[in-house]
Amino acid sequence: MAADGSDAPLINIENLRVEFDTSSGVVVGVEDVSFSIDSGETVCVVGESGSGKSITSLSLMRLVEFGGGRVANGSLTIQREDGPLDVAEADDNLMRTIRGNEIAMIFQEPMSALNPVFTIERQLTEGLRVHKGLSKKEAAERALELLKRVRIPEPERRLKQYPHELSGGMRQRVVIAMALACEPRLLIADEPTTALDVTIQAEILALIDRLKRETGTAVLFITHDMAVVAQVADRVVVMYRGNKVEEGPVAQIFESPSHPYTQALLSAVPKLGEMTGKDRPEPLKIMGQPTPETPPAPEAEPEVLLDVRNLTTRFPVSGGLLRRTVAMVHAVEDVSFKLRAGETLSLVGESGCGKSTTGRSILRLVDPAGGEVILGDKNVLEMNTSELWQARRDMQMIFQDPFASLNPQMRLMDQVAEPLLNYGLASGSELQDRVASLFDRVELPRSFLQRFPHEMSGGQRQRVAIARALALNPKLIIADEAVSALDVSIQAQVLNLLIELQAELGISLLFISHDMAVVERVSHQVGVMYLGRIVELGPRAAIFEDPQHSYTRDLLSAVPVADPRQRKSESELNFKPIPSPVFPVGHEPGPSVYDEVSPGHFVLRET
Repeated sequence: MAADGSDAPLINIENLRVEFDTSSGVVVGVEDVSFSIDSGETVCVVGESGSGKSITSLSLMRLVEFGGGRVANGSLTIQREDGPLDVAEADDNLMRTIRGNEIAMIFQEPMSALNPVFTIERQLTEGLRVHKGLSKKEAAERALELLKRVRIPEPERRLKQYPHELSGGMRQRVVIAMALACEPRLLIADEPTTALDVTIQAEILALIDRLKRETGTAVLFITHDMAVVAQVADRVVVMYRGNKVEEGPVAQIFESPSHPYTQALLSAVPKLGEMTGKDRPEPLKIMGQPTPETPPAPEAEPEVLLDVRNLTTRFPVSGGLLRRTVAMVHAVEDVSFKLRAGETLSLVGESGCGKSTTGRSILRLVDPAGGEVILGDKNVLEMNTSELWQARRDMQMIFQDPFASLNPQMRLMDQVAEPLLNYGLASGSELQDRVASLFDRVELPRSFLQRFPHEMSGGQRQRVAIARALALNPKLIIADEAVSALDVSIQAQVLNLLIELQAELGISLLFISHDMAVVERVSHQVGVMYLGRIVELGPRAAIFEDPQHSYTRDLLSAVPVADPRQRKSESELNFKPIPSPVFPVGHEPGPSVYDEVSPGHFVLRET
């Protein structure tokens, strides 16, 4: 029986088969998939990239047709007020009524889901005016209320902005607000929290759960994050290569998975607390693969490779008719830390806290306003153009989005070879051998050398980005959310690869992430950032096992645990408004003052 008391489920998918016509013939995206969703129920569909999760959800909204696909077989039934309807047979006018009003979708990639030429207000109010018949003023008031619900700071100002003016996390919250606007009967959430930090993720999950309880909305939740599944799911559908391989209640799936693929998926998930009592990073054990060796501890304490002192980076905010600088964004404020050779220091915190800007400032991809960045024995911030060009041999970056950081028009071989050519380190057959050995090192087949980026999966593209970063044998690699968008099994492989390469080559890693379980797994040292400052810094064990700053404790309490019996209620989450980092021109905040609570463990004094 459905949650609303009726016998029929709200959504019933039976024997779904989706096909795509390609130049090489018909490709089957989903084959013979069946499951149902009751009103007020959350069904999570899990699986890796290419398993058919998103194709199934796009078929429900008949959006798969816009990507060259078609529903070749099966039925997709929704219970409406006037009876059941198979959306596979509905005409276009009826589907326009259903989309947004009865079935809404939170898309995975917020930048492509938002129109770059319209303001946030225009995009939020459009659906309200079309489906709900609200006036312009009523729709604007509702839009403001929606932005407040998804906890966007300064919502009045955000309404007048365009998508490119918001961070990735803020754009994702706008997309969520758009989906919630018309209070749909089914909410399809396609990886809705992938780009969000743990605190915002916890709030969004709590928001979706509250909506479900208050309105009876059903939720089809698509994700590869098993901790999120444990937090929100009532039932779980596991998909693999277009087929459903297992379905059951969430507790059953986690405690006694029966299919080997489900078991492998759960074994690859890093769990918070697993590293308790361990001093050094440890590779993940991946089912079906040999157990990786834990790197040995160094015989002597390594030397400091990177010494960041009082780093400050600010960005101007323009306004008025003459576009004068009216304020400054204090992105990084008085940040100091040391990174030793062959070790990993992780920076964690929410969107906008300054993690990525810190990494880019160290590489001089953005120009800091002050401070020192000592690499070896030289200050990077004082280098001229030719000195900086030489220094960049020793410091490389792995960007968050491998597709955006790779040239779509160049073959992979040429992209990995480019740094070697630029520095004149190899040519001819030696160059080909060097590139091929780099592909071997990141465990990519040599047959991929002649491929283009669009012919690779996300995980494979990220491996190419790592190979390119390794090409010059750097001493320092800055990994900016390098595994955040990867499936759990691919993420586990990439993390093990980074740990192995670090032990083998002695590379120092500045690891920027919002995934606390991943950070706990790979780090020697951890710095917690909030509003541009490091609020707590110390050995990994000290930060995770004895957090001292209130923000660090809030951050750790918000992390979902991959155990459905340890779900966090909304009352447990200590949500606070996010202050703005924008200050008037001329504002000079005080210096960061720290207390050393134990050897190497520093905590910012709270005012």
